[in-house]
This record gives sequence, structure tokens and C-alpha cells, in this order.
Amino acid sequence: MDLSVEGWLARSDDDAWTAMMRGVAAFHQKHDFAGNNGHDMGYRIALTVEELGELAAAITKSKPIDEVAEEMADVLILLMGHSLAMEVDLRAAFQAKLERIMQRPARQGRLGVRVTEYSNES
Repeated sequence: MDLSVEGWLARSDDDAWTAMMRGVAAFHQKHDFAGNNGHDMGYRIALTVEELGELAAAITKSKPIDEVAEEMADVLILLMGHSLAMEVDLRAAFQAKLERIMQRPARQGRLGVRVTEYSNES
């Protein structure tokens, strides 16, 4: 399976995930991210930190839910773009990870419930 920008653009599947990835791939192609340092992961991680900050600000400043949703969408689009830049099968990774975390117990931490592999007994 071709996980490149071109590979996603060439797909004809009509499932929701493929449509979303095709849209993000079209965005990457439109702006030639690959040719303009837009696939550099150091740069992309910096953008992710910026977008997470905007999401946090929208939540902590009690912005309207549509503004929070827009910031969530920015983060999602960036993560999907990371998978394009690195040619990672994000859908398969998501499905595998979800299957693993569904087997984990919940643990109560100081700030709320955590579902994690680590033990707070160390």
C-alpha cells in the first residue's frame, strides 16, 4: 500500500478514513509541503505544540464549542499529515493501539482516571 501523498490521492476507496486522508494529501500537494520543508518532523512537531497550545487555550478560556472543535480539527489534520510525511499507516496503528488499550485497567491518579501500562507503585 502506497502511503505517500501521491498514493493517497490515487486511491478510489470511498470509506471515511480514505476520504479524510485524501483531503489532507490534497492539502499537502497544493502547498508542496514535501518540497518546502513541510515534511520535516522537527518543524511538524513544533507546529503540533503550537496547535495543542491553541486547543488548550480554547478550552481553558471557555471559548465556544465550535472554536474548540476547530482547534481539535487542526490537531487531527496535523497528525494525519505527520503520517503522510512519514508514510505511516495511521489507521492500522490506531486500530492496533485501540485494541491494546481496551485491555488495560483504569487507574485513578491525582488528576483523574488514567488507562496506562505503568504502575504508580514505584
